[in-house]
Amino acid sequence: MKLYIVGFGSGSENGMTVEARTILDNCDVIVGYTVYAELMKQYFPDKEFLTTPMKQEVQRVQLAFEQARNGRITALVCSGDSGVYGMSGLALQVGEQYPDVETEIVAGVTACLSGGAVLGSPLTHDFAVISLSDLMTPMDKILKRVAYASLSDFVIVLYNPSSKKRMDYLQKACDIMLQYKNPETVCGYVKNIGRDGEESHILTLARLRDTQVDMFTTVFIGNSETKVINGRMVTPRGYRNV
Repeated sequence: MKLYIVGFGSGSENGMTVEARTILDNCDVIVGYTVYAELMKQYFPDKEFLTTPMKQEVQRVQLAFEQARNGRITALVCSGDSGVYGMSGLALQVGEQYPDVETEIVAGVTACLSGGAVLGSPLTHDFAVISLSDLMTPMDKILKRVAYASLSDFVIVLYNPSSKKRMDYLQKACDIMLQYKNPETVCGYVKNIGRDGEESHILTLARLRDTQVDMFTTVFIGNSETKVINGRMVTPRGYRNV
């Protein structure tokens, strides 16, 4: 009995690793968040999908374990990488209740990597990834992390930067970053990475503050050395002779 926790990347077929594609091709059932299941159905139309909505993550994991316990090859899917704001940690916690089910974590390409490639090379040096969603983490703790990462001159990647209920969260984060970073700091964002409607933009931190984005957008804030080279966002690593 085995459960795979699979990161499927950005949601495009080309964005999946070969390993993820192989496992999903060979599993009996795919379990996932409703929105992600809809993305996957176009690539695996013959598979059985079982879903739960947002805020039912524990039930989703339990559902996947029950399927695996019943002898079905089961894949619990997450966008990006299952260990980066994904389900693998929760699955390993819940898995203590299912000692007879073996689990395997399957890495995927998280949005900071796939989105970074769209923009150029913003993550060539040290960086921090922070989610602005306060469903799991108190907002004061999130903003404190934004402040400390800014003070340390990290490149910062923001996941879940805004939603219908959190329209001003990116603005709040930018206001904090502007206390430590130059308003002309090079930034970028990518919407719908690897999917229909993908778009990317490079702009300053001052302009980013007043930009409207959504939960399908990944935001990149450069460090003090990040620059634009031939229209691409680049953070040098320090190869001084180049």
